[in-house]
Parts: sequence; structure tokens; C-alpha cells
Amino acid sequence: MDKKIAAYICTGCGIGDALDIEQLSKVATKDCKIETVKTHPNLCSKEGVQMIKDDIAGGVNTTLIGACSLRVMYDVFNFEGVIVDRVNLREQVVWSHPAGDEDTQMMAEDYLRMSASKMKQMELPDPFKPEQEMSKDILVVGGGTTGMTAALEAAKAGYQVVLVEKESELGGFQKTVSKTVSFPYKDVSANEIAKLISEVGKNDKIKVFTGSKVEKLSGGPCVFKAQIKQNGDTSEHNIGAVVLAAGWKPYDPEKLDAKLGYGASPNVITNVQFEELSKAGKLHAPKTVAFLQCAGQRDPAYLPYCSSVCCFTALKQAIEIKQQDPDANVFVFYKEMRTPGQGEDFFRKAQQEGVIFVRSQDPEVKVEGGKIAVEAMDELLGETILLDDVDLVVLATGMVPVTALGEDFKVKKQESEEEKKDELVASVDSIFVSDVLNLEYRQGPELPELQYGFPDSHFVCFPYESRRTGIYPAGPVRRPMGIANAMEDATGAAMKAIQCVEATSRGMAVHPRAGDQSYPEFFMQRCTQCKRCTEECPFGAINEDEKGNPLPEPTRCRRCSVCMGACPERIISFKNYSVGMIGDMIKSINVPDEYEEKPRILVLCCENDAYPALDMSGLRRMNYNAWVRVIPLRCLGSLNLVWIADSLSKGIDGIMLLGCRHGEQYQCHFIKGSELANIRLSKIKETLDRLVLESDRVRFETISITDFDKLPALLDEFAERLGEIGPNPYKGY
Repeated sequence: MDKKIAAYICTGCGIGDALDIEQLSKVATKDCKIETVKTHPNLCSKEGVQMIKDDIAGGVNTTLIGACSLRVMYDVFNFEGVIVDRVNLREQVVWSHPAGDEDTQMMAEDYLRMSASKMKQMELPDPFKPEQEMSKDILVVGGGTTGMTAALEAAKAGYQVVLVEKESELGGFQKTVSKTVSFPYKDVSANEIAKLISEVGKNDKIKVFTGSKVEKLSGGPCVFKAQIKQNGDTSEHNIGAVVLAAGWKPYDPEKLDAKLGYGASPNVITNVQFEELSKAGKLHAPKTVAFLQCAGQRDPAYLPYCSSVCCFTALKQAIEIKQQDPDANVFVFYKEMRTPGQGEDFFRKAQQEGVIFVRSQDPEVKVEGGKIAVEAMDELLGETILLDDVDLVVLATGMVPVTALGEDFKVKKQESEEEKKDELVASVDSIFVSDVLNLEYRQGPELPELQYGFPDSHFVCFPYESRRTGIYPAGPVRRPMGIANAMEDATGAAMKAIQCVEATSRGMAVHPRAGDQSYPEFFMQRCTQCKRCTEECPFGAINEDEKGNPLPEPTRCRRCSVCMGACPERIISFKNYSVGMIGDMIKSINVPDEYEEKPRILVLCCENDAYPALDMSGLRRMNYNAWVRVIPLRCLGSLNLVWIADSLSKGIDGIMLLGCRHGEQYQCHFIKGSELANIRLSKIKETLDRLVLESDRVRFETISITDFDKLPALLDEFAERLGEIGPNPYKGY
């Protein structure tokens, strides 16, 4: 498009007091070649916005707005059909540097030049519209409590639902349970799963497939194609988004320590087996019952995590026995009872029924001559107790997601971590071949797991999300949880699926760049089939053909631009974000010669954590070195190494990368971006050393949004180190 550019500079919020606005306007006119430059004392006011709108009506189609951070007033400065770029003069210039200072003025002028150079290449994104017809139908995999709740919630919102259940009937595990504990946790109540099944059956928006499985799932949001196999026949359905509610399975009790007695007597059972016996009416009034909590759970040798429902389940089962026979002796051996919130009322209910609680970290079940005894160190009494003539021992084994191969996840996790030490490939997630979704993805047939086999993504960055766009795990397949939490989880997942289909149908990205209408474009003539983009995409948004050419699936894309940073040929770009645009921003920085003793530091930072942390430092008027020039990146994983080369050849003295925490407890919104940037940086440091350029000139730091108070000292310390190293020898060339 032919661009008519106008620059608008706000003088409010202290900007006009701290900067020479007239000089800034001259830079916009002369250096940036912008014909229309206007100032306003309150640009975000009704009058200020109207001034911009009037110019747009007069033909302006590209606006540079020098005011506050791009993270605020984004709705005010959102003009449809107009390219908008924001220059952060407030938080990261005048609020974080001395007013009236020469270096502060130079910083503002550089930011203006950087924005203008970027805008010359920017184009308005064209929302992606696939060739095939888009669907908004929701596929729910799993017909238990979670799956049925998700299906009903989506149907109530007006969406068609396809519900797939592998068993011959709906209900999942709950249909094997005779009684439940329901909110507000006052007593044991009747199981109402039949009511939920009936609601699903009566809803004409829900098409139910029982005795079925998803044979193949291909495509992406709004263009998924699900092949569902039922009774030997396969049908294909166009799907918009997926809720994975496949449920859980009990931890294998055969793997437990022998001292817990499982297998030594038929009267040593698991909590799941207790439910089966109770439902079948085969629980014959035991007189003495011992419940052993955390059987193999919260133990690195078996199941490292807490399954969250076992304490409630033991209380429910103990109360059932006491209500059947008030004279029965019921003991609960526990490490810690976990009944938070109003669940404490249910704990008191068990005490009132006469259930006896024994705190013991390591009870032992002894089976001799058909008789069972439980020996335990009672921590509260400080002595060992022996419970003789026990009729029934119930072991609280944990929950394992059906997508994982039981406890074998520990071995797989260790293997994949070892592999990742020697590979750049970001997509070496420990993926479990569980045969649930059967994704037709280059990166594997199932969802990658976060930890312990659960196909979650990250509780901070991605609530209700997975690493496959448009697929939302819910219920115990996502993390261990009880009925109330599972139903809430199902509602959340259904709403996320609806958000996904609505955004995708408009050509927009989903979380975390919700609303972004750009998508990656590939200049295939220069592709070398290196496969870096397909391997490093955190979301599986790029498949390959038989020759290794990338086959992008744009509706899967979350616009992180990791593929752009991965490509050595730089053939991947976005209309409003590209290697060339960032390169031009770097080249537009004014670098004084070494005799002026004004070094320059380029900060490439993540827009999700590091950039807002810098804003927060400014909000608190925390000063940092004025040599800094900040460029926000969609993700640090979009870092292309040519930017480092451009910076050094420009004469910039130091480069700092500010990314999110990576590793086991990562906080990167794009999963692997920060980790990839760190790996790429390690490669360039070797090159710097060979070229006799100090590797200390380039540094990587992990920053979370809460580290704003540490940032000024971090930047000042880096500047001090560059002072010790001396000027970039390429300065002036």
C-alpha cells in the first residue's frame, strides 16, 4: 500500500517537561521523513484521538504514536484499517531517566527513528481464511463427568457437539461409583451420574458416539477433520476445536512396595476396588477396616505427586462403612489429610461418625496365616501401634492420566531430558503413544506432556491450554481432581474451545497473542528443507511433505515467530514483524563514536514478561542506564542471529537478551522460545570468541514480570562491564 505517514507526540504525563519536543519533531520530519508531525498535551483524550481520526479521514493510513507504553491505551489507539506503531516515551524514557538530560533526549530520538524505520516495511495483516469451509463444531473426547459437562456447556452456548466415548455407555469412572461427595461436602450423597447421562442424551445439539474412538485427527482449529470409528465403520466430521476429557486410570498397585501387602491377601484392596465391591453389593460388613493413604503417592519411587481426591475418597468410604455398621472400627492412616476449604466440614463429619485417624508416614501391612495386621508409628502419640485382626485394608492408590503409560513416564522423562542436552530441536517433548487423539501432526500423534504424563501446558501461562492449538485438556486427564473441580474444568475448557473457534473464524490468533491477525508467510523458493521450522515450532503448526518442505497449518499458529528465528535462510516473515524490520530498527540507532564515550546497549526482550517488567520499573520511577535501546520481540525464540551480527557491525557495544525462565519450571508463553534463544546464543558466543570479540558483549538473562525491581541494577551492571571491556572495535566502520 502507498503509505501516508503521520507522527503524533504526546506532551502529557511529564513527556513535554522532560524532552525537547521541538527537537523531537524535527527528528521525525528530517531524519524519519514524516511529513505530518503533531503534538498534543493529552493524546489519549477525546480531543487527541479525534485529531488522529480527522487525519485518517484525510488520507493518513500509517500512524506513529509517541506517548505511553504499547501495553496501555491499546483500545484507544486502535484504528481500523490503519498501521499503528507505538513509541514508548513515557515508561521507558522520561519516567526511567533524568528529565532534560542529553542522554534521555537521544534515547527518545532513537526510539522515534527505530519506529519510523520499522513502519516503512510494515503492512496491514490480512486475516487468514482457509480454502476449506470452517467449522465451529466442538469435539469432546471422553464421555465421563468431565466430557459430558463440557458437551452440555458447549451445547447450551449454541454449538454443535460431537461426543466420543470408547466404552459402550456414557458415564466413565463415575458410573462405577455408588455414592459421591458433592458440594457443600456435608455428607455422602447418591450418585447422580444417570441424570447427567440423561441430559446429554436428550440434547439435540450433541451427537454421541459410544464404543468409538478417534481414529485420526488432522488439520487445525476450524478445519480439523476427525475420523471416528464405531462398530467397524468410519465417519468423518469437520471440527472447530477439541476438548480432551479422556479421564484417568488407577496407578498399578502391583508396582507398590511389598510392605503395603497388596497381592498378599484378597482383603488388601485399592480404593478403586472398594468402589467396585460397594457398587456390586459385595462389601460384606467388615468389622475392622484400615485405610492407608498415599499408597505409593508423593513418593519419587512410585507416583511423585498428590492425586488430590484420595483423602475425600477415604473419608467417604470410611463414612459409608460406619453408616452401614456404626460398631465397625474404621481407621485412617494418613501422612497429611488434604481437605481444603469447605472440605474440612467433611473431615469433621468423619470424626463425628467415629472414624479414628492415625498420623503415620510409613505404615506396614503384615499378612500371616490369612490374618492381616497394620503396624504404624503414631506421630501424635509418639509410639508404635499394632492393629490386629483387620478385615479389610484399603490402599489409596493415585490417578494417572489415560494419555500416559502409567508410571513409565518417569523413565521417558529422564530419557527425553538427556536427549535434549545435545539437541537444538525444541519439539523433543516426551510424547506418549496413548492412542487417544491420533493426531496427524509431524510432531507426534498425541499431546506433549508438561510433567508426570499430564498433557497440560503451564499453569501460569496457559490455564486450560495444551501445546496443540485448539485442543483443550480438561478434568483428571489434565491434572488430578475430583468431581466438582472436573465439572468446573470442563466448563472452562468448553469456553476456551468456543473462544478458539470464534477467533479462528475471524482469522485471529488465540492466547497469548489473542486477536493478532498476522500469520507466517514462507518464501519457498529459498527453502533448503533444513526442517528447523518444523522441529522447533512449539505448537506443531508446521508439517512436512515427503521432500521435507514445510507445510504450514496457519490456524494452528500462535504467532510466536519461533519459526522466523529458526530459519537460517530467513524465508519466514509476518506482514508486521520480520527479520528485516527488526534489522532496520537496529540499523537506525544512532551510535556515537568512541571518543564521545556514549556506548550503546541493545536490549532484545520478550514482550510478555521482560518488556512489562521494564514498564513497571518506569512506573516506579526507577532509573537505569540511558545507553539502553529496547526492542520488544514477540518471543525471544524469534531471535534471528543476523540481528546480533547487524548490531555488532553497527558498532553497538553490548547486546542483552531478556527472556523468560526456561527448563523444568518454564514460564515462557511460547514454551521453548527462551530456551531456544539461549541455545542459539551459545552458538554465537563461540563465533565471537573466534573473531576476537569478547563474548561478554552478549548476555542472556531470564526475567519474570515480578523482577522489575532487579532490572535497573542488572542493566547498570552490564553497562559497567562494557565500560571495562571498552568500545566495540567495529564502531565507526
